Amino acid sequence: MANSIVRTVGDGSSSGLIRVLLRGAGQVMFQNNAWTGLFFLAGIFWGAYSDGQGLVGWGALLGLVVSTLTGYMLGLPARDGEQGLWGFNGILVGCAFPTFMGNTVWMWVALILCAMLTVFVRTGFNNVMAKWKVNSFTFPFVFCTWIFLLAARSMHGLPPEHMAVPSLPELSLSGESLRFADLTVYWLKGIAQVFLINSWVTGLLFLIGLFISSRWAAVWAAVGSALALLVAILFKAAGSDVVNGLYGFSPVLTAIALATVFYKPNFFSALWALFGIVITVFVQAGMNVLAAPFGIATLTAPFCITTWLFLLPLIKFDENDHPDHSNWYVENKRHLGGRRRVDASRVSSDDGRQ
Repeated sequence: MANSIVRTVGDGSSSGLIRVLLRGAGQVMFQNNAWTGLFFLAGIFWGAYSDGQGLVGWGALLGLVVSTLTGYMLGLPARDGEQGLWGFNGILVGCAFPTFMGNTVWMWVALILCAMLTVFVRTGFNNVMAKWKVNSFTFPFVFCTWIFLLAARSMHGLPPEHMAVPSLPELSLSGESLRFADLTVYWLKGIAQVFLINSWVTGLLFLIGLFISSRWAAVWAAVGSALALLVAILFKAAGSDVVNGLYGFSPVLTAIALATVFYKPNFFSALWALFGIVITVFVQAGMNVLAAPFGIATLTAPFCITTWLFLLPLIKFDENDHPDHSNWYVENKRHLGGRRRVDASRVSSDDGRQ
């Protein structure tokens, strides 16, 4: 394992490993940038402690470390490790477990097991999906976490203290404020909820982190949350969900994916991304109803499903005659000297990498 770490981080230094871990945090929003990951972690800890849920921050860090080390132990492709691609599902697992379950020793053991599971499940899902030319995105996190959350209903060592009571949903009245200041808070919370954090300050830190890596990613994250908020209000979605940004996080990921990662930013990809954002809101609402009888959250499943629906047709929006969305491409030829194909799930950045 030690030799594998040395090969992956280059010089084998602690700073090299830290850079890999931070990239893993950034990859949740498709950013291969350590500084972005640092801002994401700062946002997670700020939001977690300000909400009295500091364990969520430590869970995120543990999930990130465990999943990254699992990739080393399994001897998976070193380039995946360099890009932080073993860590992004694990950090989401680490956010989810303390959010939904009580603080017991067995919850932390389950967190470690689930974070490890996401690493090779991601590889398996990508192998299966490659023939359809799409990627698994964060679905390994969703799938594995669903299994453990459902298991918590029958295991006393995993108390579902913060999970919803299984029931058929009832239509509730919309009660959000339409004042500009309040709408701004809802908008920023929509970005923060990508990591299950309910804090507008966290959303702001996430936007700064995105801008460091890619100004287009930051713009589209902002647009994704804003448009999702507008659609949710117009269609009178549940006010509590709107207030807490729960209609924003999946559209944020859909927007970044469609507008900046799998297509070069242009007029047509922008229209496609806007359409995808709107549809993600309805997929979110539908999946909320679908998941309610089980008492589990949808997590980022609406993003995964909508983005698959928009990528599977392999519609051409740029000079690439044969789109293949099982891999991510370096799109910015002006900055990087031409298009070149890289490893599965390797991401692009407008402004360089750290």
